[in-house]
Amino acid sequence: MHVRLFGLAAVCALVVPLAAQGQVLTERNVSLQLAKTMGDAAIAACKADGYDVTAAVVDRAGDLKLLLRADSSNPHNADLARRKAFTARTFGIPSLEFAKRTNGATEFSGQRFLADVIPLGGGLPLLIGAEKIGGLGISGAPTQEADEKCARAGLAAAASYLK
Repeated sequence: MHVRLFGLAAVCALVVPLAAQGQVLTERNVSLQLAKTMGDAAIAACKADGYDVTAAVVDRAGDLKLLLRADSSNPHNADLARRKAFTARTFGIPSLEFAKRTNGATEFSGQRFLADVIPLGGGLPLLIGAEKIGGLGISGAPTQEADEKCARAGLAAAASYLK
């Protein structure tokens, strides 16, 4: 009787860890409507300050979810906005903070060489708690700080969804 119970316990001990490894993941991500809300608000904030910018939103995988270009924004702003959003998503910090952290000969300076990463301000991570679900990037204002200000306006417009 004890041998059978011991055998059953041993089988259960092996099966439980295997079952846990094969579970389906449930992940939060950026919806198109959320991306549009943030992009529209960021572009409107910059327009109010007299700047025509481009807004990009990437999802949790760093893939482009939305790209909005103001009518007279510059062509290169699309790529810069996407890369700022990607940088913020990748590292979970504003891209301006990333630029400062990796400037010069620091232990992080090599991160600047990763594909699609750019050390320019204007990108903000999209976080729910500590979970990174995407990034928002703005490009086209006259300074990186102005780009980030507009991105913060976009984030503020979606704050109720990022809880």
